[in-house]
Amino acid sequence: MAIKTKAAKKGAVSAGQAVRDNEYLQRLIEDAALRDNLRDAYESARKAYGRINGKGPAKALFDDKKTQKELQNAAVSLRAAAEGLSGKKRKKKKRRGGKLLILLVGGTVAALFASEDLRKKVLDLVFGAEEEFEYTATTTPPPSV
Repeated sequence: MAIKTKAAKKGAVSAGQAVRDNEYLQRLIEDAALRDNLRDAYESARKAYGRINGKGPAKALFDDKKTQKELQNAAVSLRAAAEGLSGKKRKKKKRRGGKLLILLVGGTVAALFASEDLRKKVLDLVFGAEEEFEYTATTTPPPSV
């Protein structure tokens, strides 16, 4: 089908130029992984929708594990597609809390092991101050024969 009028040709050219200039469409055309993610998201959402129509939304969302799994797959695929479209990969946060906690616990144990005074203070804080008392017998020893 050929375009016959000059105005129509000009419109088609400008539409083509708009597609070339749109970075998101270019990324969609060039990136196979992005297209796969979008396709997977669509298929998972379609399967979940089919299961929801058969049972009713509330029952399908709360009781049907397959529907929940399909919706989760769709969400993961959409998240990956959004990252692909933005061109930015999400950086995983480096968690140093575990190493810091191990270092803190290890240092505390070493300090308690090395210092008797510190051990006494900690035990007094945890279990209360130690009461000193003298034992006095209330019974008399048996007479010796």
